[in-house]
Amino acid sequence: MKKHILIALLLLSSKIYCQKVIDGVEAIIGNEIILTSDIEAQYQQYLTQGYTNGGEIKCRIIEDLLYQKLLLNQAKIDSLEISEQEIESELEKRIRYFVGQVGSKEKLEEFYGRSIIEIKSEFRDLINDQLLSQRMQVGITAGVKVTPSEVKTYFNNLAKDSLPTVEAEVEISQIVLKPEISVEEKERIKNKLETFKERIIKGEDFKVLATLYSDDPGSAKNGGELGFVGRGDLVPAFEAAAYKLKGDELSDIIKSEFGYHIIQLIERRGEQINVRHILLKPKVSSTQLMELKSEIEDIAKQISDGKITFEKAALNFSDDESKNNEGLLINPNSGSSMFIMKDLDPTLYFVIEIMSDNEISAPIIMQTDDGRKAYRLIKLRKKTIAHTANLIEDYDKIRNVTLSEKKQETINDWLEEKIAKTYIKLGNSLKDCTFDHKWIIL
Repeated sequence: MKKHILIALLLLSSKIYCQKVIDGVEAIIGNEIILTSDIEAQYQQYLTQGYTNGGEIKCRIIEDLLYQKLLLNQAKIDSLEISEQEIESELEKRIRYFVGQVGSKEKLEEFYGRSIIEIKSEFRDLINDQLLSQRMQVGITAGVKVTPSEVKTYFNNLAKDSLPTVEAEVEISQIVLKPEISVEEKERIKNKLETFKERIIKGEDFKVLATLYSDDPGSAKNGGELGFVGRGDLVPAFEAAAYKLKGDELSDIIKSEFGYHIIQLIERRGEQINVRHILLKPKVSSTQLMELKSEIEDIAKQISDGKITFEKAALNFSDDESKNNEGLLINPNSGSSMFIMKDLDPTLYFVIEIMSDNEISAPIIMQTDDGRKAYRLIKLRKKTIAHTANLIEDYDKIRNVTLSEKKQETINDWLEEKIAKTYIKLGNSLKDCTFDHKWIIL
């Protein structure tokens, strides 16, 4: 476990891997310096990832550090600033990640040998510098745009035998019907949680009950404990109830999008809390599912009879947020409406594989994010087959590559200009590196 923590902490500091390294200044860029420990820390990180070409990798690390320091130096010259709120937010985000890796704040503090407050204090300047460099880079390319003519020129200049293959993709819409939970089922769940609460008050161990009965498999194995979290990490209803608790107080029954909970506060540290909970999810009967299937079949018939369009039916009947976008699904990884076929859930893949454009599927049973069964109709809006990239089908992708290339050219021009105007001194130990840019060696 410690190996993975070390790698993660390298994202914040170069000191851990290099405690035994005799530090020295390897390069000066304006008012910024690169230390031996900066290089060694990142080099060790690469080695842990399986890279073996030591000399070439180390030179790439050095050039990237030179670039980052040049950005930072210019950001300070340009009087760019990062607010305390931005720094604190980034620190919190990274600390939460590290805590998630090791299991608790206590384990992180034990491993690092410092309190969370001390860790934050040590890394505050480093985070400020990283955010300044990022802001400087964003500013360099902020105004870069490409025209359709530039996209066409870029594509036409590509060697025909080096054109990439675009994988098969689909664009799909859906109508989702989720079953209503009966009043009787809700009451059954609430009564069961009330019974648990009474048993805990009378002395039974919350952790044991959570392990035995909670429908949250992730926390149940830890006695219902979630670990330290901050505001915004939990769903709103759960978070509001959790932050009101004091001592080892038990909450009332809380309803969230995942089901019903009782919560117990374990510990509070400033704006972070650690709680345990028992989650019970209402069950859907087979009769309800049959009724739901009949309902969605009726919607499908209305669409096939031309009484309503799929898009209008999505708006009127769907229980999914996509209803406000005509049922169109958006790929969270790319932000576009296209999904690579091979990345789809297998149950969806095998349905779509045999469909044609604009075809609507039969009702498909599915599982929602909260674990409930539901039904949906899928409309295949568009399907592409794997093919060699072309301007007609793949304009957006080619445009993005063209824009990326133009941004890189802008950065290269900026680098050439700033290197010529900035005092840069590289140590003799770096003279054997072949860099992409003409850094000055004195």
